[in-house]
Order: sequence, then C-alpha cells, then structure tokens
Amino acid sequence: MKIRVKFTKYGVMKYVGHLDMMRYFQKAIRRASIPIVYSEGFSPHQIMSFAAPLGVGMESKGEYMDIEVTSLEGIEGGIKRLQETMVEGIEILSLKKLPDSEKSAMSQVKRAAYWIVQREGKIFFPEKIKEFYMCQEEIIVTKQTKRSEKIIDIKPMIYKMEELKEGLYMEVAAGSAENIKPEVVLKAFCSFHNIPYVEKNIQIIRLDLYTEKDGMAISLGEAGELL
Repeated sequence: MKIRVKFTKYGVMKYVGHLDMMRYFQKAIRRASIPIVYSEGFSPHQIMSFAAPLGVGMESKGEYMDIEVTSLEGIEGGIKRLQETMVEGIEILSLKKLPDSEKSAMSQVKRAAYWIVQREGKIFFPEKIKEFYMCQEEIIVTKQTKRSEKIIDIKPMIYKMEELKEGLYMEVAAGSAENIKPEVVLKAFCSFHNIPYVEKNIQIIRLDLYTEKDGMAISLGEAGELL
C-alpha cells in the first residue's frame, strides 16, 4: 500500500543534506510505529523515496516522500505521531493513500516552483524580469557537469518568471529528462542586468513540485486520498 507524505523543511534543517534526511525519516518512522514495508535480502531497508533532492541551504514548503506500508491500521493518527518525532524545522503537512497504479513521485516530477527573495535591497523589478525572460529568444549559459562544461539554452526549461511579494517566482524543469537549478537562472538574470550575484544575500524557497498532464502542471500533492 502506497502512502505519500508531504512536509516542509525550514530553519536549521535546511542545512541537512539529502542522505541525512533519508536517515532521519527512517528513524522517525520507526519511532512513530508506522508499519512500513522493508526490502528483502541480507540488509533490509525501508521502502521509501523522495520526489527530488533539495539543495542544501534551501527551505521548502512542499517536499514529498513516498513509502509503502503493510496496512492502514497503523496509519491512523500517523500525522500526529510522525510530527511528534520531528525536530523544529520539519512539519508534516499530510499523508495520502495512493492508488496502486500511481507511479512514484520521483518518476513523476517534471517541474519545481521557487520563490526567491533578497535579504537586503531589491533587484527583482517587473521590468527587469520581463526584459530577461520575455524579451530574449534564448538564454544561453554554461552548465557545469561532472566531467565537462556544456553550453545550453535554458529558456525552454523556464516555464514562468514573475514578481511575487517583492521577490521572484519561477517554475523550472526539475525532472530526470530536463532540469535546471534556480541558482543557474538567478546567475543568468544577474549577468544579463550586470548585477553582482551575492549568494548570501539570496534566500531560495521551494514552494512545490509538479508533474504534468496535457501540458498542465499538477502538484504532486493532488494525488491520493487524505488519511
């Protein structure tokens, strides 16, 4: 039986990396007595997967973890029990029972939405966003890979850019086929406008993760039935 857990990540927990987060949730699930399924073999492990790793230093209002459980009997009150095991910086928002045919969040994710704000000053003016995103046919950047550098056009991977509450809202590709980090878009934006990119002055918050259907973005949190 498949369960999708939605949670937030903020405060000091934003500095915890992906592998440590996985270990943290493994312990939390045991403490909360969630009847999770274990793999077979010499070294059994909990059946769980995360939709998309979150960069260290980023906060999020919409992270997703899929788990498999043996039954729903031990899930009642699961949100409360899980939340009681959480440290400050993680909040469990929902648990949903997924259809048996539902693919994993990891395999479905296509887009990510971010809100970027400056700690000091302001650079995300509507006219600057329009000049960068709407007035360029291509947005060429150098993408660093493990072995080399690639010159790519990232504009097809940017689905939306607009001002939001004195900051910048963007939706970008985040799937296995195509993906672009928000920092890459930000650096290109600053370079285009001859503005220094000061990492410590920028706060990036992931708002949600999406799959796609008929070209439309659908939140991963839409699937399933609330428990």
